[in-house]
Amino acid sequence: MTFQQVTIVGNVGRDPEMNYTPQGIAVTKFTVAVNKVTGKGETRKEKTTWFRVSVWRDRAEVAAQYIKKGMKILVIGEVDVNAYTDKNGQPQATLELTANDFKFLDSRDGGGGGGGEYEGARSSNSGGGNKGGSYDDPNEIPF
Repeated sequence: MTFQQVTIVGNVGRDPEMNYTPQGIAVTKFTVAVNKVTGKGETRKEKTTWFRVSVWRDRAEVAAQYIKKGMKILVIGEVDVNAYTDKNGQPQATLELTANDFKFLDSRDGGGGGGGEYEGARSSNSGGGNKGGSYDDPNEIPF
């Protein structure tokens, strides 16, 4: 038996989009930017890693209702790397995180602090998704 779990903390990159699979299962998708800063002063560097996050079933509806662009969020889930070819024929990849749990790290009024915690958003990965293909802009890759 193998198991993987990834925990990220970052800022939501855009408002979530909720849809339903043909089987009627709710799925909400959004992006999270995770920033890493190294060095100080003139040697300070910042690197941003983007994750595409999907939340399934009953938790998808909660995510769609409360998650907003810019808010700080903690997400725990399973990660998958998906490759595609950009408009210039160059290979690219996305990091896809299927959320098992998430926690709001901003208060609901945006002032920081607590927030709500939601657990058990287990995925069956029945929502599909594009596992390849050619896209003009990584920001427009279909969910």
